[in-house]
Amino acid sequence: MGERREAISIIGATGMLGGDIARQLLAAGHHVVAVTRDPARAGALAAAGAEVRVADLADTGTLRAACRGADVVVAAAHAMLGRGRYRSERVDDEGHRALIDAARAEGVRRFVYTSVLGASPDHPVDFWRTKHGVEQCLKASGLSWTILRPAAFMEMHAHELIGKSILAGGTATILGAGDRPMNFVAVRDVARVAARAAVDPSAAGRTIEVGGPENLTQNDVAALYGRLCGRTQRVRHVPAGALRVLAALAGPLHPGIARVMRASVAGASIDQAFTPVALPEGYPAATTRLEDVARERIDAR
Repeated sequence: MGERREAISIIGATGMLGGDIARQLLAAGHHVVAVTRDPARAGALAAAGAEVRVADLADTGTLRAACRGADVVVAAAHAMLGRGRYRSERVDDEGHRALIDAARAEGVRRFVYTSVLGASPDHPVDFWRTKHGVEQCLKASGLSWTILRPAAFMEMHAHELIGKSILAGGTATILGAGDRPMNFVAVRDVARVAARAAVDPSAAGRTIEVGGPENLTQNDVAALYGRLCGRTQRVRHVPAGALRVLAALAGPLHPGIARVMRASVAGASIDQAFTPVALPEGYPAATTRLEDVARERIDAR
């Protein structure tokens, strides 16, 4: 990852993506500051050599300390499912804009931002619009920047939301018809790209899209898990019309769940497939298949 040893603050270091990035950078000898709002979850990273700092994207007054002394800040946290204090508007929008300001104020050299594949100003779901807005804020900040746009994480959107129920012998719930191809990418593959971008000066000014090697429908996901565990999968579909009603009802109580429902409705008319693109030289390609992740989960039971 380069001979220079960087001081790198990772925001969201106890999450799936942030934790994997932190472990890779620690293994390469960099000074990693694991930034989390819950230090009790950072014990393994501390034991591996990370410096742990407490900060909260919902408390903007804590963010300058999170960036202090860092050469690079990697933002790997989100609150798509958040509510209340941790609603997406506060964390993903206000919090990340404040984090960019804090990084600039602390003299950080580069900022790596985890956005989302398909981020755009006119996306029908607010999370994607928010991500695009923060991208623009970062580009205008004066910081040297790199933007990562990963596809849906297979560990969450395929395994947790669909496959896990099938492995347990239950019924998987698919929001919508589940017949439109979409891309799933493994967290480990995104983390490898992010860790490389954090220490690669040539990544400055780049937007890097990261998708997995397969485009699958959600019905394909259910069938795969059924085949691997040797049983006929049971699947319940929630129609788009019902999702619209449920999203409206859920919005005041849990805006995060309502957002997922709206995203499922929107996904029926948006191209969520991914055509592999050439990554910058020296960056590892995403090669993990969903079957690889599913088999790991089966073996771990």
